[in-house]
Amino acid sequence: MQLQNTLASHLGMEVTEIGNHYLIMKMPVDYRTIQPSGQLDGGASMALAEAAGSLAANISVSEDKLCVGLDINGNHIKSSNSGFVYGKAIPLHLGNRTHVWEIKITDENEKLICISRLTMAVIDKTK
Repeated sequence: MQLQNTLASHLGMEVTEIGNHYLIMKMPVDYRTIQPSGQLDGGASMALAEAAGSLAANISVSEDKLCVGLDINGNHIKSSNSGFVYGKAIPLHLGNRTHVWEIKITDENEKLICISRLTMAVIDKTK
């Protein structure tokens, strides 16, 4: 998975685990991802959710298909101001034309920070 020169790499995201029907990414809570108050920015949480869900969707389809985002939403549950947060993407629906992924973002103590749902369109790759 190539994350170099992407928003994910700019924010310090890394894939930490790929399993059967899930993908986990981590992101630092640092100067790149916080609000002026020092708390994790909700936009950074949504970027992590989008990155984890999008990568998971794209590795779950054949090489002639591409998954692109249609909709994302998130509920911010708790704040974080240091360490790392982890986004775990699991599929709720894997159709021929759409996917729906749930991404739970937790802190290092496994406390829920944000929960997100990402809907992806499955399209043919252009040649």
